Amino acid sequence: MAEIVAIGQIGGADVHQATLTRPDGLRVVVLTYGARLAELWVPDTRGALADIVLGQDNLDDWQTHGSYLGATCGRYANRIAGGRFACDGRTVQLDRNEGGNSLHGGTQGFDRKHWTIDSHSDSHVTFATTSPDGEMGFPGTLHARTTYRIDGPTLSIEMTATTDAPTIVNLVNHAYFNLAGQGAGDIMGQHLQIDAAHYLPVDAELIPTGEILTVTDTPFDFRQPRPINAQLPGPGGFDHNLCLSAPTDAEGLRPCLTATDPASGRRMKLFTTEPGVQLYTGAHFAGGPGKAGRRYPRFAGFAVETQRFPDSPNNPQFPSARLNPAETYRHLMRFDFTPA
Repeated sequence: MAEIVAIGQIGGADVHQATLTRPDGLRVVVLTYGARLAELWVPDTRGALADIVLGQDNLDDWQTHGSYLGATCGRYANRIAGGRFACDGRTVQLDRNEGGNSLHGGTQGFDRKHWTIDSHSDSHVTFATTSPDGEMGFPGTLHARTTYRIDGPTLSIEMTATTDAPTIVNLVNHAYFNLAGQGAGDIMGQHLQIDAAHYLPVDAELIPTGEILTVTDTPFDFRQPRPINAQLPGPGGFDHNLCLSAPTDAEGLRPCLTATDPASGRRMKLFTTEPGVQLYTGAHFAGGPGKAGRRYPRFAGFAVETQRFPDSPNNPQFPSARLNPAETYRHLMRFDFTPA
């Protein structure tokens, strides 16, 4: 069974840690605080293990400096312009926590929730939470689950939700990856290939303009593998949604991306049920605390948040994020760490 231990409290609530381990070395550590991926140990081509996700060493730092690191974000991850959208003829006003906009579900989003452990085995842990009607402004009572599952060299993260009233849902995992491991500097020389022929341009507040543009002859063209820093859209790096191109298979999954670290040889292939991926290269890191007493530099890790498009509720030309009663929202990510 998963190893589950209590590791302290945040806000008077107990926080539990669950560990899943494969005989080949793949190890996953998750927290009830934010249904969060706290550690991900992956072997390199020589079998040496390294923790490839950014995070913190203790609960005080998770609460103070953890931000969205590794968390399940929602109810609506990414941005909604003005924190407003229309639902069945009425205007819904959400909590606005990034200027005048809503980001990752508001000030008290799912990343701040204390999830419960719904079930676990030697290969999975499922977290559950309930968001009441009106929380952060969202309509409907939402029941959500996040499951972490390991199988051979793969990690699957599945997020599901049901509602008792029409609402919007966009849950993402917000891990930051550095395939070289902790203390390895920035990720700008690591390589990415992304199956996306289009991207969403954004305004100064990182809200999509509504256009869907080709990646050809732009910094957003990752259709062939290249270093992240081979071409940047600006000094802040990437914080943009790429529109995935491949069709889905029988399980609903489509290829999303392949990331590699030339030094260690680690390779991460990602498949998803979602139509988009937010590539964010961590420009906000500025020497703040990380694991094992290290400081995370600018561009310390990249996030690849598979998702419905940002601000979808205000752009009918984007894939819908609406969830109705009697429907089940399902978002599956599958990471494959098979060596190259």
